[in-house]
Amino acid sequence: MKTIQELCAKIQGAYTLQGNETGVITGIVADSREVEKGNLFVCVAGAHVDGGDFAIQAIEKGAIAVLTVKPLALPSTITQIVVPDVHVAVEQMVPYFYDYPGKKMRMIGVTGTNGKTTTTHMIAHMLRMAGHHVGVLGTIHALLDDEELPIHNTTPDVVELQRFLSLMYDKGMSHVVMEVSSHALALHRVAGIEFDTAVFTNLTQDHLDFHKTMERYVAAKAELFRGLTENREQKQGKTAIINVDDEWAQQILDACGTAKVLTYGIEQKADLRGENVRVELKKASFTVQGNFVNASLEMPVTGMFNVYNTLAAMGAAHAEGVDTAVIEQAVRNFHAVPGRFELVEAGQDFAIVVDYSHTPDSLEKALVTARALNPQRVLVVFGCGGDRDRTKRPIMGRIAAQHADISIVTSDNPRSEDPETIVKEIEVGVKEAITAGKTYKVIVDRRKAIQKAVGLARSGDIIIIAGKGHETYQILCDKTIHFDDREEARQAVLALKR
Repeated sequence: MKTIQELCAKIQGAYTLQGNETGVITGIVADSREVEKGNLFVCVAGAHVDGGDFAIQAIEKGAIAVLTVKPLALPSTITQIVVPDVHVAVEQMVPYFYDYPGKKMRMIGVTGTNGKTTTTHMIAHMLRMAGHHVGVLGTIHALLDDEELPIHNTTPDVVELQRFLSLMYDKGMSHVVMEVSSHALALHRVAGIEFDTAVFTNLTQDHLDFHKTMERYVAAKAELFRGLTENREQKQGKTAIINVDDEWAQQILDACGTAKVLTYGIEQKADLRGENVRVELKKASFTVQGNFVNASLEMPVTGMFNVYNTLAAMGAAHAEGVDTAVIEQAVRNFHAVPGRFELVEAGQDFAIVVDYSHTPDSLEKALVTARALNPQRVLVVFGCGGDRDRTKRPIMGRIAAQHADISIVTSDNPRSEDPETIVKEIEVGVKEAITAGKTYKVIVDRRKAIQKAVGLARSGDIIIIAGKGHETYQILCDKTIHFDDREEARQAVLALKR
């Protein structure tokens, strides 16, 4: 807990304080629904709502102060901290409120367009095998060792992130491995964190609606690595782990300053290099050469991208002092992250993969990866979410038709839209791109679509069930039901054996 006066002392710049400055703040929140007695409520102005409109609601729930860009019509008992920019003030106040947990634990940040989720989980797996208590923050969830907590953004806002980090520190986590998005870096969501190891996976065109150009996109990513030198305050041993096969690697290398650099790759000369790579339908194997390792490895996940993810994780674990023998053993028994090119096994003689590919780019990557495994045929089951970008529907239809032998168009999360309408818009793209020798079907019921794909599959084929990944629900117009692509696929295989 901190007093209002102590929090205001951290604001670097002008501010106006109206009301009692000696009040003790018990928590800082930006969502009025989460306010508790003694809290400071942050009035954040969003694209559609203004947090100031919920100040009264926050006060009714126990808030004793508000942080705002303009004075509000509130009871005189409520302290108002008026600042030019709420976001800047929050970046300065919130890490201090929680006593800078991101400077007390070993912080490993993973950034890149693809591979962040799998790489963070692999690093955490290696650290845990070495005996550490490890927190994970990412797209799917937050983890405190094995305890799972829900999360809303790849990298939460400053308020939520610092609360998570404080909880992790209080629960005894020695290390935190987190996905760090370009948005988080550009918007300073990671303020107050001193990173120790930073990993760059790759960079492909994405988020240009926000960054506008690839140069600005890579510049945002580079901030994580620049911080290894500039934010060296309480901890030593700063290391950058960089994929030198990526065309943007040099821009990241240029940002590393005096931090130690460990490169990895397959095509280029690197400190940690994968060789003799063999990816099969249900596994991958490769040899890895480096100044701390010389080993032949086989792992129960597949895809060339997972070889890269593994090399990145090995480098990060080594930077954090994990023994080489532990790293090698961790690779051999690591299983896929839920919904990230996750193999589903029920004794079938073909491969089934569930993947969270719900955009044109990610669907194409999943199908190209599947084709690279040299299956007999590629089958894909996919749809598009309702109440989302309609323009991508025919694009995804074309991509499926171009890269799969059999495409089955189905429902995803239709939300308030008519599922029939959605699949018809996808079908337009399929019809434009379908060629001789390839087929497609439209089966709106997702369960039946998965069953159909399993029924059509032959030995040596691969089925990609795309779109929902780790989700265990389906959002319909009037309700949300339990639905897990992995469960459905297993049940469909078992039904064939009866």
